[in-house]
Amino acid sequence: MPKIWQLKDPVPESIIAANPSHPPVVLQLLANRGINDLVEIEDFFNEEFFSDSYLERYDPFLFTDMANAVTLIIDHIKAGKKIMIYGDYDADGVTSTAILWDVLKILKASVGTYLPDRVTEGYGMNKEALEKIAAEGYELVITVDTGTRNHDEIEYAKSLGLKVIVTDHHALPEDESLRPKCLFVNCTDAANTYPSKSLAGVGVAFKVLQAIVSRAKLSDEQKKYLLERSLDLVALGTVSDMVPLLGENRILVKKGLEVLNRTKRLGVRELISAAKLDNGLALDAWNIGFQLGPRLNAASRLGHANNALELLLSSDPDEMKRLANELNEKNIERQEVTANIMALVEKQIDPNNIPAIIIGLCDLEYNTKTEGVIGLVAGKISEKYYRPTLIITRSQDGFKGSGRSIEEFNLIAAIEDCQEFLDKYGGHPAACGFSVYEKEKLDNFRQKIAALAEEKLGKMELAPKLKLDAVLTPAEIDLSLAQNIASLAPYGQNNPQPKFASYGLTIMDMVTLGSGREHLKLRLADSSRSLWALGFFKSAEYGHLNIGDKVDVAYYLDINNYNGKSEVQMKIIDLIKK
Repeated sequence: MPKIWQLKDPVPESIIAANPSHPPVVLQLLANRGINDLVEIEDFFNEEFFSDSYLERYDPFLFTDMANAVTLIIDHIKAGKKIMIYGDYDADGVTSTAILWDVLKILKASVGTYLPDRVTEGYGMNKEALEKIAAEGYELVITVDTGTRNHDEIEYAKSLGLKVIVTDHHALPEDESLRPKCLFVNCTDAANTYPSKSLAGVGVAFKVLQAIVSRAKLSDEQKKYLLERSLDLVALGTVSDMVPLLGENRILVKKGLEVLNRTKRLGVRELISAAKLDNGLALDAWNIGFQLGPRLNAASRLGHANNALELLLSSDPDEMKRLANELNEKNIERQEVTANIMALVEKQIDPNNIPAIIIGLCDLEYNTKTEGVIGLVAGKISEKYYRPTLIITRSQDGFKGSGRSIEEFNLIAAIEDCQEFLDKYGGHPAACGFSVYEKEKLDNFRQKIAALAEEKLGKMELAPKLKLDAVLTPAEIDLSLAQNIASLAPYGQNNPQPKFASYGLTIMDMVTLGSGREHLKLRLADSSRSLWALGFFKSAEYGHLNIGDKVDVAYYLDINNYNGKSEVQMKIIDLIKK
């Protein structure tokens, strides 16, 4: 589907004049990410982790209930009372659980872990699990990456004699009466003066650790070591949860990648090896987001998240190797299940008459593997056809759905307009999940949301948007510029790898690469100079091009290091023949 190119507004000249030490293109990129202030610009490049400035600005005790939560935890450690960490089943929840368990164990706490089953228990706390936790003699429950919307379950836990601390990053209920009535550490809580509002669950858990360790009777060097050793998992969870990689999240991931690349955590090393990433190349945020994170998430999608947690916490080399290989196999199976459902859904789509909202039905016998991947399928279908997409499958109780959307359609608002037909639902403008127990209600829901989408989108010309950061000419592109741009990494949500456009370039040479000639390499030039541009898996798409053609090209800037030489090149995102 052809993309609509959208160029960001140019950075104001006043910002360029006020920051002569940074290239204008870099200032443009920062402005595109909402960073315009002189202090913010300098912080972006100069922030030192564990420095006084970092600790002062991101003081964990700025969380409203942090001091009381730390006191309660330390009291339980000193008294030898049992502490349960109650996490979520995704990569963010697993890493949150792992870092808290790891450090509390070092501090001599009597501590256990509980992760719910994605299918049979679902997201959040549940009363049956809390009954079991109380029966096993635990006295304090600390949630990580969950608990914010579990008012009733928390009240039930308290009735069982459990004390509860919620640590989380999910949005609070608008109804004040539904908020947790316990010690509450959540970065989105407006009552906090804590400056970072978009931490991942593992980021909030790390701030809890930072607060606990600050009160420990240890040397400064020991405290630094305890925190730093957690940062590999902080990076894994933060990138995997797709929170904005700006501000403190960028600091955590940047430092975490340093720790990850020299990690002594054997389970993580086995995971890296299973993903075939132990090749001497430095791991970056892309490796986490598309290779390591999916393997951790595969545990709960096609089994139980405990396997991922055991991998991170185990001390048995043979067991860690087995678990890493099992997660690798689960990830391969997850890809196969996803592809099969994709094919099933695509048979239901008429490419010549794509509806305003795609509603794909996996009308199969109940299958936990299907239920675990429908969100992934919804995302892939939505991206391919540029439509809001719902994928619905059978569940234990009836039907379960997952949705992904486009910027023109607020999915959760539409879901709320249809809530009379839903038994459970939740989400945000870009994604949702829901459950329906009766077939008749499901049919009514499908009919109403299809009508809402048609009313909103029916007259629009829908096409994916390619948001470009800046226009460059070949004369402006050199190795120094590429290196300056690379300093914006690690890339991720809200800090994507910069995309550029160049117009009216001439194809001077063409080469196909790869065992199947599937890749394309072009030499593109204007009157000043030429550059190589690589199009991975684009030979067929651009097979109509010829030497001498004029093209507009959208691309990433890349540095090719080969035989001791470094050369800047383009990586083609999109190309239009003039």
